[in-house]
Amino acid sequence: MTRVFLLSPANCNGLRARWLLRTNSRSDLAQRLRGSQGVPLGEVFSFLSALYFRGKLTYAQTFAQPPDGCSGILIITPTAGLLPHDTLVRLSRLRGFSRVPIRLKNRLYCASLRSSARKLAREIGVDCEVVLLGSLASRKYLEILLPIFGSR
Repeated sequence: MTRVFLLSPANCNGLRARWLLRTNSRSDLAQRLRGSQGVPLGEVFSFLSALYFRGKLTYAQTFAQPPDGCSGILIITPTAGLLPHDTLVRLSRLRGFSRVPIRLKNRLYCASLRSSARKLAREIGVDCEVVLLGSLASRKYLEILLPIFGSR
């Protein structure tokens, strides 16, 4: 059976995020986020959340078995729904993430997650297992994702 992981996001408003977003930040990661290429989203969120996100990402990298042509690890984002963990992001996108709260009352978050989840469901078909790693008891993910993937 194929398997895809959905990872709950890191906090884009926390202390580590503020370090990266500062205009005078000189860390390697902050400099790379300002560069033309960007940094993989999974790496950025691993820094923001430290061990918690890094553990989820490592687990997903070990056990993902995606169908052909599909990423096995997608990350929930505040503004872009589900993005593959290796999507390159720049500082402007991280700044955008930090401005949008992940709440069921936030239309942008809900619409983008719902839309990208429906697209993923069409791509993977019904025989693919979808695993959410993160705040499993949290309504802000489950209320959107269960109607789409719940029958698997």
